[in-house]
Amino acid sequence: MIFEMTTQVRVSNIKEGQKWYETLLNKRPDFTPHEGFAEWELIPGCWLQVAEGTLTEDNGPLRLGVTNIEAERNRLVEALKIDSFEIHSRTEVPVKWGTFTDPWGNQLGFFEYLDKSEEQERIKTIVGTTIEV
Repeated sequence: MIFEMTTQVRVSNIKEGQKWYETLLNKRPDFTPHEGFAEWELIPGCWLQVAEGTLTEDNGPLRLGVTNIEAERNRLVEALKIDSFEIHSRTEVPVKWGTFTDPWGNQLGFFEYLDKSEEQERIKTIVGTTIEV
């Protein structure tokens, strides 16, 4: 039985990497067990690890669900100086999505449900309550 998950990205400098990911995620790490490593619980049981080490190429993208992809893109362009990224959609896909890269080459992205009632049901299932958007 699988009940939790982690995914890891590598950065060349943990201090810069931690600061960058704190801005991306709007919070400090939930767990820093040792030097060169920081971890955030994104939703219950789902962890993102940022580790100092050898960079990997062409990994990802790790896409994070958001309630307003345009607002998040604008926030990151301003706060992290990332290049603006295109937002995609297809009629057969229930979300719109976009991909960007962190300063270490890790591919990240966001997705947003097109059907807001479906989005609220997913949030309620995962978090246990709905949220105001």
